[in-house]
Amino acid sequence: MTTCIACGMPMEQPADHAMGDVSKPYCKYCAKPDGTMQSYPEKLEATVGFLIKTQGIDAQAARVLAEQMLARLPAWQNR
Repeated sequence: MTTCIACGMPMEQPADHAMGDVSKPYCKYCAKPDGTMQSYPEKLEATVGFLIKTQGIDAQAARVLAEQMLARLPAWQNR
């Protein structure tokens, strides 16, 4: 099992990878329709929305948490 470099999601099956391509180190949720990886601003906004929806926290708290979460991931280390 591998972990998405952009969001940290476990990728257990080929279908979890972007475009079903196991050579891509990011997941289907971090891919744009053409298979390229989302930019940091795109991933940040998506993560904020996900946290608001699933954790029930306000937008400001979700943004702080999302920034902290993404800062620990390989895709955003040199950002």
